[in-house]
Amino acid sequence: MKINEGISVIEAILFASGEPIETEKLCTAAGIEEDTLLKLIPLLMDRYESTGSALTVLKLGSCYQLAVKSDYIEYIRAALETKKNTPLSPAAMEVLTIIAYNQPVTKGFVEHIRGIDSSSVVNSLVEKNLLEEAGRLDVPGRPIAYKTTSAFLRCFQLSSLDDLPVLPNSEGQVSFDEILISKEEAGEADSENAEK
Repeated sequence: MKINEGISVIEAILFASGEPIETEKLCTAAGIEEDTLLKLIPLLMDRYESTGSALTVLKLGSCYQLAVKSDYIEYIRAALETKKNTPLSPAAMEVLTIIAYNQPVTKGFVEHIRGIDSSSVVNSLVEKNLLEEAGRLDVPGRPIAYKTTSAFLRCFQLSSLDDLPVLPNSEGQVSFDEILISKEEAGEADSENAEK
């Protein structure tokens, strides 16, 4: 297969798929090896860049997806007359953060961290295709574990979970005990001032 033909085959498969497609599946469909795919994808991207195309290829974990560059999203919304998606609630962002950094995890794990029932939030995120089931744990009750999806990566403009910001360590953070002590000291200072 010639280089230009290979690029066109990959482009056709990505276009027809519409959704993220696994690297292995893309290679099988195109009849090429993975190392060849890794050489052809940048050439396809160069083709889009050199022609000023509105298209780009996204790498989402082990998947690729043909997509429109973010510069053109407003035009697409106007053309399709779609309503803006409502932003995620703080609770949804909290649940996504917990799952993204600890996946795969159960609803029980999320609820333990948050200290509140999170079933409806998790279910809502599954409906929005930001979370998906990752199997069942081999413990009593066999609870369902959840993980983030390629749609999560796309929405947060990440190519993989390795791109998540590093969580801060405990150094330099104020502990709950330090807050209580400072409040007690402030209370004592207030009572001393009131006596004067």
